This record gives sequence, C-alpha cells and structure tokens, in this order.
Amino acid sequence: MKLTSASFADGRPIPAELAFGAADPVSHFKLSGNRNPQLAWSDLPAGTRSLALICHDRDVPSKGDDVNQQGRTVPAALPRVDFYHWVLVDLDPASGPIRAGEFSDGVTARGKKGPQGPRGTRQGINDFTAWFAADKDMQGSYFGYDGPAPPWNDEILHHYAFTLYALDVARCDVSGTFGGADVLTAIRGHLLGQASITGVYSLNPTVKLLP
Repeated sequence: MKLTSASFADGRPIPAELAFGAADPVSHFKLSGNRNPQLAWSDLPAGTRSLALICHDRDVPSKGDDVNQQGRTVPAALPRVDFYHWVLVDLDPASGPIRAGEFSDGVTARGKKGPQGPRGTRQGINDFTAWFAADKDMQGSYFGYDGPAPPWNDEILHHYAFTLYALDVARCDVSGTFGGADVLTAIRGHLLGQASITGVYSLNPTVKLLP
C-alpha cells in the first residue's frame, strides 16, 4: 500500500499555499491558501471497502505559555502533543486521487461545514476547533482540512503526517461530530493496511526546513 503526493515529497517542506498560515516579516503570521494537498494511493490490500485519512502534527507544544509571544520562544525541550489537522472517513477507494484544493481552498472563519464532505465522505472536526474556542472572531466547529500554522517562535520544525487507512468496512463506525481519536478507536479490528507521507513546515525564519 502506497500514499504519494504531487504537492510535496515525503520528508520535504509543505508549500505555504497548503498551510493555514504563512510567515510575515512584520506581523510574523498571515493567513495563507489553506488548500488540501493532492494525494494518490496504490496497491491497496484486497478487500478494501473504504479509506480513512488523518493528518496530524506531532510537534505541537504541550503548554501554550510562550506560543506566539514577542520576545519569547517555545523551547525545543518542551514536551509535544498531537494536533489533528484533517479527519476524513468513508472515502471510496475507487474514486481516484484527491485533487489539490478539492476539500479545502482558503481559510474559512469559524470553520467549514460538516460532517458531510465531497464524494460522499464524512469529515471530523480538527483541533483548530479547540484552538479558536476563546476567539470571538474565529470560534466555531472546524470540519475537514485546515493546514499548518505552527507557532512563529517555535524552536523546532513541525512534522505533518498524512496517514491513509484501508478498511474492510464501507462506513466507519463513528457518528455525529467526531475527531481523530474517535476514528482511530473505531477502525480497530477493521484495518487492512496503512501508508503515510510526511511534510515539514515552520514559520520561524531561524528554523531550517531542509538539512
């Protein structure tokens, strides 16, 4: 089972047009294109009836005290947690590659609608839902894809893993409003195979994107 992307190569930088935020020389941060990447799969296991897709950032600060604070940095030694950027289920394996910008094209304040998505899919909420909960201009339920927006003062590079799961069921056993952890629990016992591709991103000009 393989997962590939024409939008970025495995282990390489994610283009800013695919991110929620881009670097700005004055304000450090500005909204960006927020387009979902192109994704294609091959060599699916026999018996695959549907696909689930999850994108997560494994490098999110476990504490937000220093995040995006002028004159401070988010230290590399700080413990990190997962942040879900895209939760997608019920994708028809025969429907063909996901096109760039097909599921998300631009930032939607208060979040895109869901859970119903393109191609008869369902999309869970991503973790921008909790991130913007206290922001009166942005708070809402963020369904589907919203791309990278790491702290602009973080000392480390962020890694975004897109993982495709081949399932032996046509419909994932989640309902209502669900998140990444819900899907990972629901697919236990139904997983035939999985494949991942990882991109890197940073808004900190002092962090190297490439070795």
